[in-house]
Amino acid sequence: VQLQASGGGLVQAGGSLRLSCAASGYTFSSWNMGWFRQAPGKEREFVSGISWTGGTTDYADSVKGRFAISRDNAKNTLYLQMNSLKPEDTAIYYCAATRANYIATTQHWYLYWGQGTLVTVSS
Repeated sequence: VQLQASGGGLVQAGGSLRLSCAASGYTFSSWNMGWFRQAPGKEREFVSGISWTGGTTDYADSVKGRFAISRDNAKNTLYLQMNSLKPEDTAIYYCAATRANYIATTQHWYLYWGQGTLVTVSS
């Protein structure tokens, strides 16, 4: 199983980035997926999750209205569109897969993890 996150980078506050997570080695379309992030000196936290169909999504309050999660099951790829970025969004972003039959917001429910992609937002 492999989850390959990409799309991170340096962006100014107010800018946008789109993260991607390419999945392989398992039946991507049958698993709920999530994005987590970890800022320097802080614990990893839930950002967003999406059901296996893409029909249900969930977001942390801190990103609601600015981030949008989506997936393309035909391409085995998960996305996170991040708009109106703030310096406090600076973190390593991780994609993860869970067998939970709901959108889990705690990391211990997630079985597979990507390596992370760094997002840096300058003020």
